[in-house]
Amino acid sequence: MKVLMVNGSPKAKGNTAAALAEVGAALDSHGIEWEVFQLGGKPVRDCIGCGKCRETEGLSCIFDDDMVNSLIEAAKTADGFVFGTPVYYAHPTGRILSVLDRAFYAGGAAFCHKPGAAVAVARRGGITASFDVLNKYFTINQMPIVSSTYWNGVHGRVPGEAALDEEGMRTMRNIGHNMAWMLQCIELGRENGIEPPVAETGAMTNFVR
Repeated sequence: MKVLMVNGSPKAKGNTAAALAEVGAALDSHGIEWEVFQLGGKPVRDCIGCGKCRETEGLSCIFDDDMVNSLIEAAKTADGFVFGTPVYYAHPTGRILSVLDRAFYAGGAAFCHKPGAAVAVARRGGITASFDVLNKYFTINQMPIVSSTYWNGVHGRVPGEAALDEEGMRTMRNIGHNMAWMLQCIELGRENGIEPPVAETGAMTNFVR
């Protein structure tokens, strides 16, 4: 089993990376593989709602000049996900939102029914708002949400300070343990013939009077 962690910070060795690594340490204790998909600092397109991804049968975004299609490919072989972001203006980074909008719209099947957890890192405020935004990607795509023992956040301003937030780091480790437990339960269910449900489709209602 493998967990893919998406680091929405442009900094590969900042506090968001430290928080994700703490989740990974807990996964290590259960023998579960994990890797970080670093979004980096290069330009990334926003979704323009062109609908061209439908022509790829839900396999990729029509724009292939950034990392979004690489993320979709990596997601196909992952069993679970952790989305991590620093807090910018009480919100996730625009970078991770642009990437996830396109990845879920163009390649949602790669994420569907796989457990996910969101992690936010802030100097002071905005963690719960950012946490809430990222969780919505899971709920719109039938993904079980992995919880912890408090809101999934760590506090720190400059690189290295996250490690000083003992409660935050404990929260990260508990995400890892809960993720491992959920993945093991899903695997056991699959071995016993329990498959994900098939969702109803068809109804698209607009509330326009």
